[in-house]
Amino acid sequence: MHIALVEDNEVTRDTLKLLLSGEPAIESVTTYGTAEDALADLDKSPPDILLVDLDLPGMHGTELIQKIKNTMPEIEIMVYTIFEEREMVFAAIKAGASGYMLKGSSPRELIESLQSLHQGGAPMSPKIARKVIQEFQEGSDDDENPLSFRESCIVRSIEQGLTYKEIAERFCISPHTVHTHIKNIYEKLQAHGRREALQRARKIGII
Repeated sequence: MHIALVEDNEVTRDTLKLLLSGEPAIESVTTYGTAEDALADLDKSPPDILLVDLDLPGMHGTELIQKIKNTMPEIEIMVYTIFEEREMVFAAIKAGASGYMLKGSSPRELIESLQSLHQGGAPMSPKIARKVIQEFQEGSDDDENPLSFRESCIVRSIEQGLTYKEIAERFCISPHTVHTHIKNIYEKLQAHGRREALQRARKIGII
């Protein structure tokens, strides 16, 4: 396997490179400190797997995932991050990640998850797998929720206090698209403003 790693923390980056390079099944490890550096170089020697953090300086990891999947769909992508919020998880998966491991996983868990991904699996940390299952269970039982999955995620982001710009960056969409989503959310919830929309979202169980 050829692994490319995008991680802005130099100590973490060097530690991961040392760990991965010691595995017989991993032939080479290329590292990048930013998404921009990775985008500028990956097409020269595309890796089998891209291991990417989400909280990167400059371009967010989710946006990098989306861009890589649009231009080099054959690359398998695994998120390796501290973030376990459902919005972040599903934004990364929808962007094109096929694996999602939390930092704090043991070295063996990380190695085995990379091997599983390379063999066609979709490895996730247990906490993340449970969130995915809960999302589908809640979605299938919640007949009262008139919102789409993306709209529900945006409502949760509003509840967390994010601005339009921050929501746009989180989901790799434009502020104009966020505004359109929020307009639709208000209409579907029959709300006349942010406070009323959040109240109705809580009543339905969206947040």
